[in-house]
Amino acid sequence: MDLRERFLDLLAEPNVGLILMTVAIYGILFELNNPGAVVPGVVGAIALILALASFAILQVNYAGLALIGLGIALLMAELFVPGFGVLGVGGIVAFILGGILLTSNQEPYLRASVPLVVALGVMTGGFFLFALGAGVRAQRRRPVSGREALVGRVGVAKTDLDGQGLVLVAGEDWTAESDEPVRAGERVRVVSVEGLRLRVRREG
Repeated sequence: MDLRERFLDLLAEPNVGLILMTVAIYGILFELNNPGAVVPGVVGAIALILALASFAILQVNYAGLALIGLGIALLMAELFVPGFGVLGVGGIVAFILGGILLTSNQEPYLRASVPLVVALGVMTGGFFLFALGAGVRAQRRRPVSGREALVGRVGVAKTDLDGQGLVLVAGEDWTAESDEPVRAGERVRVVSVEGLRLRVRREG
């Protein structure tokens, strides 16, 4: 058996296909939740293609595939429209049932392992409800506005700061104080805002 045949033989393993689909879900959704991460998205896309290839070889039950999709949709709905856990539990159950039905039309030795399906379902539920849930909650927090939003911003000293001077931050000139000497043209970071005056430190 050559390398190609071994690879196809591996893809024909139902447990491998299910694991690949789970990895694809994690990778793609992590990328969507963290745009620009790139690596999770690439890994997820590759895993998705391999999972679909595995399912094509196995000729899976499409009702099972639809249930997995429904499970993911319910878990996502739980994140954005809290249903006191009902949607989340429904999503996990749908994912597990979908995983079991996925290869139910195959011979017993070609069916996905039920314990593995249950484990993946619980892990996926945890992934959504905790990891992605934390990201959604962070996005829902009220953004800091006004002068307080300047804290942490980086600007440039327009004059020497020997205690006090002028800095350019967020496109505006501000009076600033620094506990250390800063020369004109050097980068500064805003530490705090005191009325109409910024307290800064030299950056770098």
